[in-house]
Amino acid sequence: MNQKDYRKAFDELSFSADFQERTADLLRQRARELEKERSNMTFSKSKKMAVLIAACIALLAVSVSAAYAWLTPAQVAEEYDQPLLAEAFKGPGAITVSETVESGDYAITLLGLVSGRNLDVLNQDLEKDHTYSVLALSRLDKAPLENWDFDFSSFVMTPLVAGCSPLAVNNWTLEAFAQGFARDNVYYFLLDTASIEMFADRTVYMAFYEGFTPDNTIFTVADDGAIAFCDDFTGVHALFTLPLDPAKADPAAANAFLAEYDMGWTNERSSPEEGDWEVERYETEDRTEIFLRPKDTQSDGNQNSGL
Repeated sequence: MNQKDYRKAFDELSFSADFQERTADLLRQRARELEKERSNMTFSKSKKMAVLIAACIALLAVSVSAAYAWLTPAQVAEEYDQPLLAEAFKGPGAITVSETVESGDYAITLLGLVSGRNLDVLNQDLEKDHTYSVLALSRLDKAPLENWDFDFSSFVMTPLVAGCSPLAVNNWTLEAFAQGFARDNVYYFLLDTASIEMFADRTVYMAFYEGFTPDNTIFTVADDGAIAFCDDFTGVHALFTLPLDPAKADPAAANAFLAEYDMGWTNERSSPEEGDWEVERYETEDRTEIFLRPKDTQSDGNQNSGL
C-alpha cells in the first residue's frame, strides 16, 4: 500500500473521543504486566523483553499520535491539487514553524510557509513571487467540527511587518487569497499572498484573529515599530514571528511597496464615521471577498482583495 492509500484508509477510521486516553492506559497496564513477568526471567531474556516492551510502546504511541496529527503543509497543498506547491513545501526553501498559541476555545498552529514563483498551477502569476502559508485551527475541548461556533469568513490570517502600518502591509495590499477546509476536527487555512520575503530584514509577523480589517481597535504599534494586539481585544487571536532569511530581503522592492501603500497609523482611536476607509464584503458560494479603499473614491475595479 502506498502512502496516499494508507492515508486514505487511515482517515476513514473512526476514533472515539477517549481513544487516546484509553490506549495510553492500556499501554501502561500491559507494561506493568510485562514488568512482573520479566522478574521471573533470566537476565538475557529480561533484556530482550525490555527491548520488546520499549519497541511496542513506541510503535503504539506513534499510532496514537498519528490519529491526532495535523496534515503537513504539503498535504494541505495536495488537497487543492497543487503538486508544485506540495513539492515546494517539501523542499529546502520551505520554513517549518509548528508553533501553537491557545486563545479562547481554540488552539492556533502556524504550520509553515514557502515562497516562490509559479507554484500555483491554477492561478499562475508569471511576474511575481508569492508566499504560501498554512495554519491549523482546532478546539481545545476536541468538540466535533459540527458543534463548532465557527465561520471561516469571520477570521483573518494576514502578514504584518514591524515598523510598517498594519494598514500598509496586510492581506488587502498583498492581494491575498485564502482557502480553508476541515479534516479530522481541524480547520486548515491556506493563504496565498504576494511574497513577503522583500521584508525579510525586518520583523515579519503572521497574525490570525477573529475580526476584520487590521485597524487600531485590534492592533497597536509601539514606538520601536513592534506590533501587538490591543490589550482590550477579546477575539480569538495569535501573533507569530516568522523566521525569514534576512539575506532574501529586497529593500528596494519593500520601499517601493510602502511608498504605494503609505497609509499612516495612529494608536488613537476614532469613531467609525471619522475613519479613512470603506470596506465592502462580497460572499460567494465558496469564498468571501473583502475590498478596502479610501473613503470618497469611486470603485475602479482594481481594489485589493483577500480574506
